[in-house]
Amino acid sequence: MKKTLTINLGGIVYHIDDDAYRLLDNYLSNLKHYFRKQEGAEEIVDDIEMRIAELFAEKVTEGKQVITVSDVEEIIARVGKPEDFGIADEDTDSQKRTEQASSANQSNTQTSAQRRWFRDPDNKLLGGVAAGLAAYFGWDITLVRILMIILVFVPYCPMIILYIIGWLVIPEARTAAEKLSMRGEAVTIENIGKTVTDGFERVADGG
Repeated sequence: MKKTLTINLGGIVYHIDDDAYRLLDNYLSNLKHYFRKQEGAEEIVDDIEMRIAELFAEKVTEGKQVITVSDVEEIIARVGKPEDFGIADEDTDSQKRTEQASSANQSNTQTSAQRRWFRDPDNKLLGGVAAGLAAYFGWDITLVRILMIILVFVPYCPMIILYIIGWLVIPEARTAAEKLSMRGEAVTIENIGKTVTDGFERVADGG
């Protein structure tokens, strides 16, 4: 008989056995330690927690009532461990860390999130519908915008109405995990950290 706990992760309540909780808690603590010196560390860890919550939801959908150690181990393998990317140590050679990160990223290619259509807040001119469409299909954003402008002048093509509907219906990619899903990239520790860091750099540059 195992002790079962109730946790709130990403705003959703899950039942998890005691051993699995200890493993998850240790994992999240390591993440906080790994990103502690980076700007936006709290946002990075929150996005990773949201990703874990999504993966837990998949387990529940499959009929599981309690999250087990094997479930947590599988999810950690999919998201990635801090040591896969090298702990930020001033005495560690930066090139070696880069090679480790690259190798780990390649090994996680199969964990790419299913593409989802979001509005892109980072490249929007109005509502981000065109930017989100370009990111979703991997198209050039300028060509998508030109095509939409052309369609505005095509008779019987309700382009403006469709755009407004898209603006109202399609959610905006707010978290790093959602932005990665929008581009079809793997929702891993490295990619989430890079997305958040790039966001801070863009704000600092006034972009």
